Amino acid sequence: MDSSAWDTRYASTPGLVWTAEPNRFVVESVSGLTPGAALDLAAGEGRNAVWLAEQGWRVTAVDFSPVAVGRGRELAAGRGVEVEWRVADVTAYRPVPGSYDLVLISYLHLPADDFAVVLAAAKQALRPGGSLVVVGHDLANLSGGTGGPQDPAVLLTPEAVVDGLAGLHIRRAETARRPVATTDGGAVDALDTVVVASRPD
Repeated sequence: MDSSAWDTRYASTPGLVWTAEPNRFVVESVSGLTPGAALDLAAGEGRNAVWLAEQGWRVTAVDFSPVAVGRGRELAAGRGVEVEWRVADVTAYRPVPGSYDLVLISYLHLPADDFAVVLAAAKQALRPGGSLVVVGHDLANLSGGTGGPQDPAVLLTPEAVVDGLAGLHIRRAETARRPVATTDGGAVDALDTVVVASRPD
């Protein structure tokens, strides 16, 4: 899907396409870390980037949809925090190596070769001691969960993500359940890949 298709999707939705609240696994993975410089790749409408800024992180948020970036700016302004926003395709974006204490990739679903390029750039962007957090719909979600992309070629597994993180210390790598509210007031589970790794000091 190209940026114009995402622009259309965002523009055709009166409010935020997703909630303004941060992803639960991002919160779990980042809580307890000392705030520093953070990079949110494929930030969408900025829910995680804005939350990070509220926690004291200096955040750069990158997304290829100008409409999403515009919404992120509005969300940050409404919450009284500053985020540096950049419109760029993360498959081509190259952050300065060794410049971030935290890099986040949240619900970025690409063919394996493209995802590997983004993951390699994210790895290189980490400072010694920095953390990389990857969250996304798991391949198992197709048969055991709900929602998310239905193309197995763009879904994640903990093993596939870890394979791209040679040289990092893996702190967490699992398929985790995330409750999703239903219209009748109940909840069903989505299955997500969650990987947290750190660059050795």
